[in-house]
Amino acid sequence: MLMRAPKESGSWTWDLDDVAQPGLESVLEIAGRMSAVLEAHALLAPDSLEWDWSIAGKGVLGVSCRLNIRARPLADPALPDRLRACRPTGNPQADIGGILVLGSGAWFDANGVRHEEHRLVELLVNSNELGTWAELSVFHDVWGQCDFRGEPQPIIHANNAPRLASALRELDQVLGVAAEPGEPTYYGRAEGYGLGTPDLIDGLGPDLTDAAPC
Repeated sequence: MLMRAPKESGSWTWDLDDVAQPGLESVLEIAGRMSAVLEAHALLAPDSLEWDWSIAGKGVLGVSCRLNIRARPLADPALPDRLRACRPTGNPQADIGGILVLGSGAWFDANGVRHEEHRLVELLVNSNELGTWAELSVFHDVWGQCDFRGEPQPIIHANNAPRLASALRELDQVLGVAAEPGEPTYYGRAEGYGLGTPDLIDGLGPDLTDAAPC
């Protein structure tokens, strides 16, 4: 059974202030280039976008939207206006800061069998008064050398982690910026282009299931 943690087991962030313009059009253009890399590695085939509305200086309004994009590629020049058309009528000053790109990706079990999983990775591209940046997050245990129960899984790790590492390296090249590892969580930490090696005791990693991965 594939388990998904309630928080990321690893994340990588790209600071794009020096290489990208602010604004929604830029966010979608960046998301499109990154998604193309991830889809080529079978990690994310975009099917929808999610975003919150916010007002500069006041923060997030608590209003979220979701748009199906299966028949509308991220490069569609009409897409920014389509997203803006969802603006809450009672908040004409509201704007879109970050776009979460959702879809399915593939992982391979110990027998090499391919499985499709929704939200295998998550891509967030953000542009607001604080800057422009992108973040890729993973939540499942197939990227680690041990599963969430602490059991070593060398074959599953070998079947999945190299593909993630290759995609991260390619994203560095596409964006012209090196990724920075995100903050560690209870479920793991990013280290280089993969997840950090857990501390082993009697050959086992930490059992993280007490915090209920799902």
